Amino acid sequence: MVGAGFAGVECVRRLERKLAPDEADVTLVTPFSYQLYLPLLPQVASGVLTPQSIAVSLRRSRKYRTRIIPGGAIGVDLESKVCVIRTITEQIVNEPYDYIVLAPGSITRTFDIPGLTDHAFGMKTLAEAAYVRDHVISQLDLADASDDPAERAARLQFVVVGGGYAGTETAACLQRLTHAAVKRYPRIDPSLIKWHLIDIAPKLMPELGDKLGRSAQEILRRRGIEISLGVSLDKVGANEVTFTDGRVVPTRTLIWTAGVAASPLMSTLGAETVRGRLAVTAEMNLPGNDGVFALGDAAAVPDKAKGDEAAVCPPTAQHAMRQGRHVANNVIATLRGRPLEPYVHKDLGLVVDLGGTDAVSKPLGIELRGLPAQAVARGYHWSALRTNVAKARVLTNWTLNALAGDDFVRTGFQARKPATLKDFEYTDAYLTPEQVRERVEAAQKREI
Repeated sequence: MVGAGFAGVECVRRLERKLAPDEADVTLVTPFSYQLYLPLLPQVASGVLTPQSIAVSLRRSRKYRTRIIPGGAIGVDLESKVCVIRTITEQIVNEPYDYIVLAPGSITRTFDIPGLTDHAFGMKTLAEAAYVRDHVISQLDLADASDDPAERAARLQFVVVGGGYAGTETAACLQRLTHAAVKRYPRIDPSLIKWHLIDIAPKLMPELGDKLGRSAQEILRRRGIEISLGVSLDKVGANEVTFTDGRVVPTRTLIWTAGVAASPLMSTLGAETVRGRLAVTAEMNLPGNDGVFALGDAAAVPDKAKGDEAAVCPPTAQHAMRQGRHVANNVIATLRGRPLEPYVHKDLGLVVDLGGTDAVSKPLGIELRGLPAQAVARGYHWSALRTNVAKARVLTNWTLNALAGDDFVRTGFQARKPATLKDFEYTDAYLTPEQVRERVEAAQKREI
């Protein structure tokens, strides 16, 4: 099993429950022995939740018997049935398999924008969220201490790129953080704090529909967030960003959340891909390879519920969790010589928590705003957490934050180290199909 996201963890859990100990050995390849509840990452960045509360340990279950290899898969040789792994100590090992389930997830999608990866921060990992929180608070500290009006203004301007759920929630949650924190900085004029949310698309979160999308925009604009649609970045510098409409914004904070791309691991197989996602059948297995399954963000799983042959499931947690359980059933069916079942799931709706009492939700097609929407959003996230300990931590964090607020302290996480996109996206670590083959053949010769 490659990957410990929503898809991978759900698959492993079901395999452990359904398979007898002597029926199969399960191995999981992941850099971290926890499952990250990604939808709540903006609340970690804003200090509403602690990092530990959304990092659900894989070892907490007493019945956990899966072998965990701490590292990341960087190549797969389908012919020899070998997965090439780079461990967290930079050692490269070949791991043979009989059946392999690929759920490596996604990476941040970037474009060829000068300076982007050198200066922008991401929001895909727990470390990035913790760093962004420290960085935003440090900008307030530095602005308060500065006597230079230009520097102060630049440090108090924040730019978020990406009008999807991640970008919108990130901008909303962090704007609330700075709005509340500035009350503790008497030397800072609150009107100097400016948040910009930009996206190349013509609409904010188009999946919500026109009415809810407009409601979300109105909420954010009422809170002082400047929204620019049909706009992207032209270039990025250390102290300013230039928009494609010609505007230049002095800033020290650029957060990039403009979508995701499938893990580069999928291109190492030498198999057909759809926009980087591995092309699989509705049963989530690779055509011509009965023992290879793929799912989640990195696989183009046909969306049978839409009745469109060209439609594929969107990269959402909702689909990933259900695909994980379903592909486990199909792996077990393969082991036991039974027929596979196609994956079919109708989307249950969308939830967007904008912080405080602001939210918009569309469960089962019903449009909600304000407190009812927030109750649905938080209720859904809370129920989706895998363990009771995680649920207790999140509920406690929400309660404490609502009653006591935030102390706006910096932890000093990587205080003197860079933490931009290029420092977290290890896209150069993956092998080409030819390199995978050469490595496996060389290992086989050494064994002889």
